[in-house]
Amino acid sequence: MGMALGNNKGKRGRGRAPISEINITPMVDVMLVLLIVFMVAAPLMTMGVPIDLPETRAQAMPLQTKPITVTVEPDGALSIEGEPVTLDTLVASVAALAVEGTDERLYVRGDTTAAYGAIMEVMGELSGAGYSRIGLVTVPARTP
Repeated sequence: MGMALGNNKGKRGRGRAPISEINITPMVDVMLVLLIVFMVAAPLMTMGVPIDLPETRAQAMPLQTKPITVTVEPDGALSIEGEPVTLDTLVASVAALAVEGTDERLYVRGDTTAAYGAIMEVMGELSGAGYSRIGLVTVPARTP
């Protein structure tokens, strides 16, 4: 017959105090998983130039107010709502029409033969002035 000698420190019994140590390993595991999730998701939430790229087969969006439309013609000439402007006066002209300030929705219409750089220059000027709700206008795709 064997007999255990010792003080029985690790065994529970009557009159013993509860174990007051907290096991933090599960908490550290959860925090590390959350850290990894945020590290992966954070780069996906940022963009260089915030624009709305419309789908060509999407339905038109309902609008409460009429957006300001900037047109880039094939030769690079600019106009706002049909009034000719230059790149230097573009931001001032848009600011004069913007009721909601830099929260105003702006549409950029570019001819298919217009230089891509000219359209990006217009969008860069508007974005640099603080306008963040810039959209590109397309026409619906023809169904075969």
